[in-house]
Amino acid sequence: MLHFWLQSARAASLPLIRRHYPSAMSSIASMVPTRPPKRKAAIKDINNIGPPSGTDHHAEKKRKTAPPSPHAMVSSETDPLKTPHPFYADSEKHGIVLRKYYPSEMSNARARAYINNELPRPIELLQAAQDATATSRANTPVKDAVVHWFKWDLRTRDNSALYLASQKAAEAKVPLIALYVVSPQDFEAHLTAPVRVDFMLRTLQVLKRDLAELAIPLWMETVEKRKDVPGRIVELMQEWGASHLFANMEYEVDELRREAKLVTLLSEKGMAMEVLHDTCIVPPGKLTTGAGKQYSVYSPWFRAWIKHVHENRFLLDLAGSPERNHKSARAKFGRLFECKVPEAPEGKRLSEQERKKFEALWPAGEHEAAKRLSRFCDEAVGKYGQNRNIPANSGTSNLSVHFASGTLSTRTAVRTARDRNNTKKLDGGNEGIQVWISEIAWRDFYKHVLVHWPYICMNKPFKPEYSNIEWSYDLEQFNAWTNGRTGFPIVDAAMRQLNHMGWMHNRCRMIVASFLSKDLLVDWRMGEKYFMEHLVDGDFASNNCGWGFAASVGVDPQPYFRIFNPLLQSEKFDPDGEYIRKWVPELKGVSGKAIHDPYGRGASAVASKAGYPRQIVEHKGARETTLAAYKRGIASGL
Repeated sequence: MLHFWLQSARAASLPLIRRHYPSAMSSIASMVPTRPPKRKAAIKDINNIGPPSGTDHHAEKKRKTAPPSPHAMVSSETDPLKTPHPFYADSEKHGIVLRKYYPSEMSNARARAYINNELPRPIELLQAAQDATATSRANTPVKDAVVHWFKWDLRTRDNSALYLASQKAAEAKVPLIALYVVSPQDFEAHLTAPVRVDFMLRTLQVLKRDLAELAIPLWMETVEKRKDVPGRIVELMQEWGASHLFANMEYEVDELRREAKLVTLLSEKGMAMEVLHDTCIVPPGKLTTGAGKQYSVYSPWFRAWIKHVHENRFLLDLAGSPERNHKSARAKFGRLFECKVPEAPEGKRLSEQERKKFEALWPAGEHEAAKRLSRFCDEAVGKYGQNRNIPANSGTSNLSVHFASGTLSTRTAVRTARDRNNTKKLDGGNEGIQVWISEIAWRDFYKHVLVHWPYICMNKPFKPEYSNIEWSYDLEQFNAWTNGRTGFPIVDAAMRQLNHMGWMHNRCRMIVASFLSKDLLVDWRMGEKYFMEHLVDGDFASNNCGWGFAASVGVDPQPYFRIFNPLLQSEKFDPDGEYIRKWVPELKGVSGKAIHDPYGRGASAVASKAGYPRQIVEHKGARETTLAAYKRGIASGL
């Protein structure tokens, strides 16, 4: 089932080295997809040509194909793959493509160029930088300090790059310095929710205290322009006399390109950067079909994942905690210990009331993550398979916020669950444990998909031809959906939960995503964006692929002609209406099965008096409209 949005330090060193350097080399070549022996000349993967910002041709119900801008047409003479998709203006008008940071929506031909290995994937750019600097990195002597760069890996336990950085510093008897960079433009470009920024800042307070107990300083600063982050890190390294920078790999396009640039930049300055796999238990590129291709369907991928982990059990060995810093740390870098956690950037700040609410709802830091994991495995994991789809039930782990911010590694979670089982096999023993592990594995799967098909990180669906569907951009209906005022109680309850908690039950995420994309026929990317702007556990790969599943435009989707009936979903997964009554208080007075459809089941007087709206669409008719739109779009040939 889809997971929408889910010994001593020295004893751990050998498995950790095997995990990252399987051939005793620092190259990541073995971790990326195998390329065919022949390929077309690589086209520079910038895609920075497109129509001017603000271009708009959209008609709400009948969309016309927009011609490329003159600039784009001139560019297409030398590179036809830089011509934007014919419907590019829709995505710009409605804030899906942020032209402040990114080019116009790419053509389907460009997306297929990635599929056909005609464009370099961003992870290959990082691989090339690693390969080109391998000798210089291996021969770089340790100087005055070693640095670990924290990103979305905000923990000291089972943190691969942090552990190896600590070992490097300890062996050379120099201090380890921890670094965190706040990038307001990255938060804006990546649609990071204010509640998620708040969780991260609160986690940094916990992390700072934990590191200080080990005499490790955590330097935090804000770099206003995202393009300046690599250069600022180089400046800090030079200021501290540091020679080595360690970081865990992020698999989104921007981050892979940035790390490729930084690896090269540091090498040119006589320093070394080591970028390690840590987020996934099985690194992307390690699992392929018999034909040597990346899996695009979860079930066979999961079987291969299970087999690979069973054959390489060291993948579940946990990295040790960092060692206490060398005694020279406070003498040399005393001022770094005085660094304060930065404030949230403008536009990402919560009110005082909101901060208090979310602090109570989502306590931050790795210690809270460990407690929550232990409590779940002790009390609920055994019945996870039975309870996970009931939104009124507390049968889920509620650990997604910790996975997303890196206060808990998926490796630790799987290892902990496995150790509670009566077998070491990940697909054996207690059914609840098996199901939960399979749900965590979805996170690996989605990261693997993101690496191999990077255009999904560029506002394109996994199936490029689904870009041709003529979506509706009815803002009145979209706003009804965002505010929980659609007249479909299960949908409204879920959206209100999201708006209040910054989180939504997994089953409900599927229901509301299907409703937006298939009942309202609203561009699924508007829903994806809204989720990222509000979720405390917003993770790009999981969120994007989850929306792709629900809208039938993504990897391993339900066929487009399978459309959730919100009434049936409500009756099946909230049979007594307990979840609905909690989040839609207008309907508390509605009894029995009428809770699922008050106007259609004799409770219109109660619902109307309480101000609850009627259904904004009729499901059967909406289904027929959607099927027709999908068929036209897929067959259009654009």
